[in-house]
Amino acid sequence: MFMSEQLDTIIVGGGFSGIAAARLLHKAGKKFMLLEARERLGGRTHTRYFTDGKYVDLGGQWIGPTQDHMYSLAKEHNVAWYETYNEGKNILDLNKTIKTYTGLIPKMDVASLINIDLLLKRLESLAKQIPLEAPWLAPKAKEWDSISLEAFVRKYSYTAPCYKVVRAGLETVYACEMNEVSLLHALFYIKSGTNLNNLLSIKDGAQQHRLTGGMQTLAERIAESFSASIRLNSPVMRITQTDEGVAVEGSDYAYPARNIIVAIPPVLISNIEFTPALPLHKTQLIDKMSMGIVGKVLGVYEKPFWRDKGYSGQVVADEHGPFQTLFDSSPADSKYGVLLAFCIADRARDFFSKDQDTRKNLALQSFARYFGETAAKPIEYVDHCWAEEAWSKGCYAGLYPTGAWTNFQGVLAKTTGHIHWAGTETSDVWYGYIEGAVRAGERAANEILNKY
Repeated sequence: MFMSEQLDTIIVGGGFSGIAAARLLHKAGKKFMLLEARERLGGRTHTRYFTDGKYVDLGGQWIGPTQDHMYSLAKEHNVAWYETYNEGKNILDLNKTIKTYTGLIPKMDVASLINIDLLLKRLESLAKQIPLEAPWLAPKAKEWDSISLEAFVRKYSYTAPCYKVVRAGLETVYACEMNEVSLLHALFYIKSGTNLNNLLSIKDGAQQHRLTGGMQTLAERIAESFSASIRLNSPVMRITQTDEGVAVEGSDYAYPARNIIVAIPPVLISNIEFTPALPLHKTQLIDKMSMGIVGKVLGVYEKPFWRDKGYSGQVVADEHGPFQTLFDSSPADSKYGVLLAFCIADRARDFFSKDQDTRKNLALQSFARYFGETAAKPIEYVDHCWAEEAWSKGCYAGLYPTGAWTNFQGVLAKTTGHIHWAGTETSDVWYGYIEGAVRAGERAANEILNKY
């Protein structure tokens, strides 16, 4: 399809960021087209339905306090939310020994518990010094940006158990090995998500609520009112910018527009041919950023049987197991049970290098070790590695390695002529989360609306 009539805006990417931008443009009466490479909306959220109506969230699935835009959108579009199950005994799998505990901090030797508390408080104290709009202006920005999160955690982990537990927790937060991000980025991420306790917690934290019907339900509901302005299966190949606007081309379409919003993961931007080329600082930063690597492994059961045994479904595991953490991911009505395991960073690279039968056997052995033989007999098993998705190349978000924040500062979100930038990686608040994606999409749309 080749159009001669100029649109007001083209939006590239049908995740929550692109959809949030489209929603505001639609409300303002602007003529736009949203182009999505996949056959579905939702981006890094994806709700998979089984033939009997059961469903699991393969991508982002939680919302929590201070994620005001997500709660507002859910309310506006009549999508209910419910409490993540958080009752009973949690499990710590440390040094091939299983222990149970309640609350956020596991049962361990006193020295390690004190060490964990002091280390996390130290991270929290430093994060408070980060200016969200300009992390590179933090008091010790260059020092913090010159070392990795791994170096910091090792320096202040005085016992091996402390290091192992903190490592499992932080790998789950960042979706990477701790040596893949700078300390400055880690601190910015904490401040962006309010505080570290918020990022780690279910109760009063980022994992407090889930949406009934799955997260993708909300994306689809938002998009219903402008579905005629959405084109799926439409990867963008070229963006040409002139003084008058932009021309956007794919294999079988071309659209002229006054503006464009690019709302895709940074690692995918280099797949698009830009004429003229993007500014050097922007392309160099994009080249340096990598995506987190995370897989979700899910067992679906007739009921959440672990609750009857007094378990919460939550597990924290050291490197001896294939997964960093497990959660109860059952639906609101508990008509069936879902165990969710996070397989992240090097563990994901190892786990997803194996064939599916081997993965399934490893996963169910792990589930059974924690919750008994019933856990080895799910009615459905599914696993999904986001690094294998061509239109994501990873999750949860793009990572800033050492030197990236101080060398390139805020260039990722900086407008390039008629090109505006969205995606969770361009958000100061809730970077890496769906809330951040929504805020970024709304900010990009408002940049355009404020032009006129």
